[in-house]
Amino acid sequence: MAQSFFAEMWKAVGGDAALADRVAIVGGGQLPSAFKVSDLASAAVAAAGLAVAEFEGKITGKHGTVTVDRRLASFWFLSSLRPIGWSMPAVWDSIAGDYEARDGWIRLHTNAPHHRAVAQKVLGDHADKGAMAAAVKAWKKRELEQAIIAAGGCAAEMRSLSEWRQHEQGLAVDAEPLALRHTCLHGSELDWRPSLGRPLKGLRVLDLTRVLAGPVATRFLAGYGAEVLRIDPPDWDEPAVVPEVTLGKHCARLDLMRTHDRGVFEELLSGADILIHGYRADALAALGYDGARRQALSPGLIDVSLDAYGWSGPWRNRRGFDSLVQMSSGIADAGMAWQRADRPVPLPVQALDHATGYLMAAAAIRSLTQRLTSGEVVRTRLSLARTAKLLTDAGPQDDQSPFAAETGKDLTIPVERTFWGETQRLKSPVEIDGTAMTWDAPATPLGSAPPRWA
Repeated sequence: MAQSFFAEMWKAVGGDAALADRVAIVGGGQLPSAFKVSDLASAAVAAAGLAVAEFEGKITGKHGTVTVDRRLASFWFLSSLRPIGWSMPAVWDSIAGDYEARDGWIRLHTNAPHHRAVAQKVLGDHADKGAMAAAVKAWKKRELEQAIIAAGGCAAEMRSLSEWRQHEQGLAVDAEPLALRHTCLHGSELDWRPSLGRPLKGLRVLDLTRVLAGPVATRFLAGYGAEVLRIDPPDWDEPAVVPEVTLGKHCARLDLMRTHDRGVFEELLSGADILIHGYRADALAALGYDGARRQALSPGLIDVSLDAYGWSGPWRNRRGFDSLVQMSSGIADAGMAWQRADRPVPLPVQALDHATGYLMAAAAIRSLTQRLTSGEVVRTRLSLARTAKLLTDAGPQDDQSPFAAETGKDLTIPVERTFWGETQRLKSPVEIDGTAMTWDAPATPLGSAPPRWA
C-alpha cells in the first residue's frame, strides 16, 4: 500500500512516473491504527526524497536512488527529538480535548490563547476539564461547533466517514486534487546552481507556517541546505513543537499590521525563492498579499500553500488543525469503532500534518525543478482534509504487526545542543545516494533571530 500512496503523491506534484523505480521503501511493521498510517508516512517521505534526487540529477547528472525506512519514517511522524535531562512541554492545553455533548462527541482546540478564550466565552470561564465537560454536556454538538466557529474559535463535531462524504464540505474536498498545481507564468531560467551534496544550498525559503504541516515541510528543505527564515506574529508561540520543527531555521517576528514591518516583509519576500504559507484561504489576501501581489513582489516565486479544510466549499476559510480534521472527516469515529471504544480514537500520530508537510516539500522542490529547467512558475495548494481523503479511501489497516522498539542505534551522534538543552534526534528516515539530510544549526526559539536573510 505504501507504493500506491507514493504513486498518487508523486503524480500529484507532477512527478515523472518513470522515476518511481528509483525509490525503495524498506522494513515491516505498523503503527497501531485503524488506517494505513505507516504506509502513508513512508510514502510521503519517499515523495519528498525523490523530489530532491530528481532535482539534483537534473543539474548534476547524478541519478541517486532513494531508500526510506518505514519504521523511522513512522517514528518521525510522532517526534524526532529525544531530550537529554529536560522534557518537552505538554502538547495540549489543559482544556483541549474531546467532550461528550448531548448527542455525540465534539473536540475543542484551545492551544492558542485566543482559541481558549473563545471556548471559555461560549461555554463559561472553566479552567479544568471536569467543569468544561459539564458545560459541553448541555449542548448539541453541531450547535456548539457552530457557536465556537462563529466566535472565531476552533472546534469540530465527530462525524462518521459516510456523514463526511455526504457533507457539503466533504463533497467539495472530494472534488479537489491531492495537490492543486497552477502554472501562473513563464519566466527566464534561473542561473542558480546547487552545491554537490547540499542540493538546496543558496535557496531562500520564507516560512509563514505554524503548527504543524508547514514547519515539517521547511524543516525538510533546511535539511538539504535551504536557508529557511520563519516569520511569526509578535505574540505567537507553540512551545510543545518548536524544538521539534525549528531545526536548521532562523526564526523572526513581524507584525503585518504595522507599516514598518510590512516594508520589512516585502523586502524579505522580494528576496525569497520559495514561499511556504499556511494561512486560511483569504487571510493573506486580506492583508494585501494575494497571489498576484506576491508574484509582483517576487517574480518567479515558488508558492506553496496549505489550508485545513480545502480550497473550495463553505469551509474553505475555516480554522482547522489535524486533530479537528480527524474528527470532521470520520477518522476518529472509525478509530472508535475499530477499538470498540466509548470515545473518539484518533490516529496514533498527527499523520495528516506530517504527510501533508512532506508533500508540501515535494511540491516545492518539484516546482523548483520546473522553474530551473523550463522557466515555468508553479503555484501549489494542499489541504489536510484532502490528505485525510487519501488515507481513508485506502481502507482499514489489516496488518497490525508492531514495529521493533526504538534503540540507541536509531539515534544520531553527535548530540545536538539546543537552546533548551542537549538532545539527540532519530536518524533520517530517508537516504539519497551521496546526499545526506543534515542541518546547519540546532533548533532555536521563535523570535530569536532578526528578520533578514543571512
